[in-house]
Amino acid sequence: MNESHQRRAHPLRGYFFIGSAAFLWGVSAALGRAVFTGKLSLGMAALKPIDPLILSQTRTTFSLLVLLPVLFLSRGWQRIKLPARDLGHCFLLGTLGVAVSNYFYYVAIQRTNVALAIILQYTAPVWVLFYVVAIGQQKLTLQKVLAVALAVTGIALVIGIVGNITRGQTIRLDAYGLFAAVIASFSFAFYNVAGHTILTRYDRWRVLLWTLAAAAIFWLFVNPPLKVAAAHYDSAQWLFLFVFSMISVLGAFSLYFLGLQHLEPTRAIIASCLEPVFSILLAALLLGEILRPIQTLGIVFVLAAIVIVQRPDRTAAEAALVVDPIE
Repeated sequence: MNESHQRRAHPLRGYFFIGSAAFLWGVSAALGRAVFTGKLSLGMAALKPIDPLILSQTRTTFSLLVLLPVLFLSRGWQRIKLPARDLGHCFLLGTLGVAVSNYFYYVAIQRTNVALAIILQYTAPVWVLFYVVAIGQQKLTLQKVLAVALAVTGIALVIGIVGNITRGQTIRLDAYGLFAAVIASFSFAFYNVAGHTILTRYDRWRVLLWTLAAAAIFWLFVNPPLKVAAAHYDSAQWLFLFVFSMISVLGAFSLYFLGLQHLEPTRAIIASCLEPVFSILLAALLLGEILRPIQTLGIVFVLAAIVIVQRPDRTAAEAALVVDPIE
């Protein structure tokens, strides 16, 4: 039984929440790049590199360990438990969605480069559009095709793919890295669609809790605690992992899931393309990196895609009701 009544979506509110999540993911992407290369400093010493597997595992586990007692004490077990069928839904969302997309995205960054990983990750709007059209949930409109094309093109411009090609520079390719980036894009598309579906029945905190639980349990089998302990991370690394998990998972995913309660998957995933935009802007503002004109054009393309896709559509699918978030 649904936990709340249904009412019409609030698109602007949804875009705000998705944009806020994209900002936090942009921050965490910059932190992830720094820690993979050993360039992140805490105090006087540089933080030693952290394996992508450990980063993916601890970010969900730490978030679960914080969220579970908070919800249990504030709501009680009866208000956070789920029926078996919906637990299975959250298990798929946590494993095939969150865990797989996180891990393979970081592997792609490590094995290829950030630009290639991001552009392949953000082909996800294409897969979401194909899916919702294939199942008859939405009609293939010129508006949506244009928005997806603008978003993907904008990301390519923002991260410098086009600029590198025009300057004759080569992009470092790695077969496993390419495979990882493609898998990450499919997984990202999956949890946008699956997450929107279950969020029509339950509030975001309950869904987030069981999604994190599924991901954390999955990682326990893939990488047991003894293997984590064998890495011998120091206190500074553990502090980074905790802070990273609060930013990139507990903060960002709670906002993203809240956005999914107001936006259907195609719009939400196009809005998420703000993540690399924020990454570039933060690097320019905080790290002194140069923002080239072609990157500025890419940002304009991404923003244009969001404006286009949020315009009212007269089809019935676009007028679908969504669950208003429970605060």
